[in-house]
Amino acid sequence: MKRSLWEGLFFILYGVIMTSLYVVTLPLILFWAKKSPKHARSIPARFLLRDNPPLSPDGIWFHSCSLGEARAIYPLLEALPRELLRLSTTTQTGYDAIVPKQSQESRYLPFEPLLLSWIKPQKVLVVMEAEFWYLLFALAQGRGAKTLLINARMSDRSFPKYQKMAWLYRRIFAHIDEVYAQSPLDKERLVLLGAKNVQVIGNIKLSAIPRPSRELCKPNALLICAGSTHEGEEPLILEAFAQLKKEEPHARLVMVPRHPERFAKVSEMVKRFAKTHRYSAHNYSENEAFNADIVVVDVLGELINIYAVSDIVILGGAFVPVGGHNAAEAAQFGCKIISGEHYFNQRDIFSMIEGIAIVTPENLARRLQQHALLMPTHIVQRTNIEPILESIQREI
Repeated sequence: MKRSLWEGLFFILYGVIMTSLYVVTLPLILFWAKKSPKHARSIPARFLLRDNPPLSPDGIWFHSCSLGEARAIYPLLEALPRELLRLSTTTQTGYDAIVPKQSQESRYLPFEPLLLSWIKPQKVLVVMEAEFWYLLFALAQGRGAKTLLINARMSDRSFPKYQKMAWLYRRIFAHIDEVYAQSPLDKERLVLLGAKNVQVIGNIKLSAIPRPSRELCKPNALLICAGSTHEGEEPLILEAFAQLKKEEPHARLVMVPRHPERFAKVSEMVKRFAKTHRYSAHNYSENEAFNADIVVVDVLGELINIYAVSDIVILGGAFVPVGGHNAAEAAQFGCKIISGEHYFNQRDIFSMIEGIAIVTPENLARRLQQHALLMPTHIVQRTNIEPILESIQREI
């Protein structure tokens, strides 16, 4: 009884605090939306419920945040009845990824206070990775859903921050019925934060790796793909490429920025760099042939296709403290892969791939010049998603 009373008081207090935060910050959020084309659809949907009605009840609700997470749940979605699927996300790229799987039941997840009237009873709620929203789990479970956290992780960098708020995460985990963790270390950390019924199955991004959607023409030259690059990484990669070009003048570089809003900036950077070094360069949207020294990929959906014809992949997101990206997408083709040291969000995937070269920014140019000594990568282990599917199917 005391626990129920405490839970009830916490629910009310949390709801009041988040509602107050919503009211105070809403004008700033809406101003930001007007200034940022990236959020032109997602912010009105999430904070004003514009064109964002509740999901139909009695379904299997999957929530994922980003593009990569949304694609990672595809194998689960394809194994379940389409008419039961209910999908939500928080980003525009994530939304674009879920719509093809269930166009009638795809939504942006509203900001927490709005969930009070938005959430309808579902059979199951399945949340990807680190979307720890208290009201999301509490309301879904309270309205009859079995709640699952899948692909759960707790990086070296994040864990100390979560520990400082352990009291909050214990309340969140009290409303999560089952947790499927990426690694034993993730399980240990999640349990310390209050998780129960934790099972280690590996990273589900290795259960079904995206395959090429079409075949590209590989140039008769050493092709290097800088995949999913972030702010601060492009200059480093360009300088390393320039050093390589002194020894291998026919080498070519394909630069693929992670975020669409940076396409124009990276394109201008490359044009200036190319002019200084007397290289040829063009944007992929203008010419899909890899017949220039540097090609900037300024469209979405082509990275896997480019990996398939690349000799070397410089994997972005790890030369700056972002956490890295999914190396399996390139490793499936046996590409030689060079990564930075900051791959903390991809630790489990990296452990299942042989041959990835981990280098410091200062050593990137030298390692690239020594590419003949790099090993082709190989995936040594895949993930079994059957335990998740079995848990879901018990509720159908």
